Amino acid sequence: MTRIFLVEDDSSFGEVLKAYLEINEFSVHWVQDGRKALEQFDKTKFDFCVFDVMLPHVDGFTVAKTIKEIAPAIPFIFLTAKTLKEDELKGYKTGADDYIKKPFDSEVLIYKIKAIARRHSNGGDENNGEYELGDFSFSAKIRELKHVEQAVPVVLSPKESELLQMLLDSKGEILPRAEALNKIWGDDNYFTTRSMDVYITKLRKYLKDDSRIQILNIHGSGYRLITNN
Repeated sequence: MTRIFLVEDDSSFGEVLKAYLEINEFSVHWVQDGRKALEQFDKTKFDFCVFDVMLPHVDGFTVAKTIKEIAPAIPFIFLTAKTLKEDELKGYKTGADDYIKKPFDSEVLIYKIKAIARRHSNGGDENNGEYELGDFSFSAKIRELKHVEQAVPVVLSPKESELLQMLLDSKGEILPRAEALNKIWGDDNYFTTRSMDVYITKLRKYLKDDSRIQILNIHGSGYRLITNN
């Protein structure tokens, strides 16, 4: 059972969210204060964190940054009413796996938490950086993408390789655009967004020899890699 550390100061919302998460078979420890969050967090007791941003005494960004220093591998998301782009970017730069704005779809939240937790539990080490994708094999270590009928593999650029690996690690799930931009390009602005679109087009071209493989553009969210049977 995934153990969630929930930091949310709104009593009514926190109570409902805690109950909903527990109904969906998560174990939840809920605190309502940023200072208490820092006092009560124990990296041996939790698998996942959900932070509000606007908290008493210590804000959610500071809480997240401090906890990330204590437990660098722990996944976390922000669940907040702060909708400004600057806040969202700050959240991702803090290391967030997602930045979800209130109001939100409860089912989507559960889906995202499970997907992120599963991705982190695999840690990218389960396959040693070696992937199978339809008629293709991909080695992230040497950046080679090879079709079964090709004698010579395609050698991807570092950014192409990292983007494809992120898509593969999120296969079937949405890879948030901002997450990929901040991790690979170090920023989320008009120019890096356009650059990423170019790289997505390149990956689609590399993968076109297997018509089952699609990289879908999920409007307003990011991209999703799927393989149709």
